[in-house]
Amino acid sequence: MFDALVLTQQAKVTHASVTQLSEDQLPAGDVVVDVAYSSLNYKDGLAVTGTGKIIRQFPMVPGIDFAGVVSESADPRYQVGDEVILTGWGVGENHWGGMAQKARVNADWLVPMPAGCDAAKAMMIGTAGLTAMLCVQALQRAGVTPDQGDVLVTGASGGVGSVAVTLLASAGYRVVACSGRVEKNGPMLKQLGAAEVIDRAELQQDAKPLEAQRWAGVVDTVGDKILAKALAQIHYGGAAAICGLAGGFALPTTVMPFILRGVSLLGIDSVSCPFEKRQAAWQEVIARLPEQFYQQACQQVSLAQVPEFADKIVKGQVTGRVLVKL
Repeated sequence: MFDALVLTQQAKVTHASVTQLSEDQLPAGDVVVDVAYSSLNYKDGLAVTGTGKIIRQFPMVPGIDFAGVVSESADPRYQVGDEVILTGWGVGENHWGGMAQKARVNADWLVPMPAGCDAAKAMMIGTAGLTAMLCVQALQRAGVTPDQGDVLVTGASGGVGSVAVTLLASAGYRVVACSGRVEKNGPMLKQLGAAEVIDRAELQQDAKPLEAQRWAGVVDTVGDKILAKALAQIHYGGAAAICGLAGGFALPTTVMPFILRGVSLLGIDSVSCPFEKRQAAWQEVIARLPEQFYQQACQQVSLAQVPEFADKIVKGQVTGRVLVKL
């Protein structure tokens, strides 16, 4: 028997409780993992609170990330004792996820633990860090270099944003972090490498088709009006890597930034990212994140605390990454 956070639904209300399960209750898969750590992402928060329509099949074990040790394997790529990471692939949404002491999954969804990493560090990075790394790589492939000017990170206090700030600063970019909690989170964002922290109110006004050029590049986790404003302010030939919709899925913009300034809009998906690209991103993010990130931008909670922190993350009251110890 093992502990798991199990979501059930009654009268369209989602309930979360720590429950004892047996291994034979786990869903189908060819690898069983003893989970050491999971993490709490914004999507997990929506699932656990029932705020978003993330879960459509109940009961469900949430947790889109986990890291641990293989305890059973029917796949030759993984042996008992191997350390592995899982992020994405609909786990924690359509397939029982990482907020349990055991998980059974498809071997194709796993990534071997990179050198220099362990389960705790892997989940301090998690989907958020992997996504941030993919955003930074996309901007670099698009030709955005440190000498071209400031790079804006929206939703900078969140999981993706805080990692993106750290990665960009460590690569030599001058980073401007946009946050809705400047007084509270500004000092931390500057410790992570932001040269400047601005209030999101600056970017929430309706955008003109084109505005004064401010940003060489953008990492956007928010969407809607903030992304539209940022697009109108990107330098000629600049780019925006977009990966989130914390502020909404709409995009009230025009074609003007794209056809008059040659701006590129780069969509970033980490859920179904192919293995080779995913593995390369993991190796690079481990190599590039400084040790201070793990100390400054992460906090650890127990499985029983997840519902409380899920409510906080949905309300925008969580800073950085939340590590769940199993």
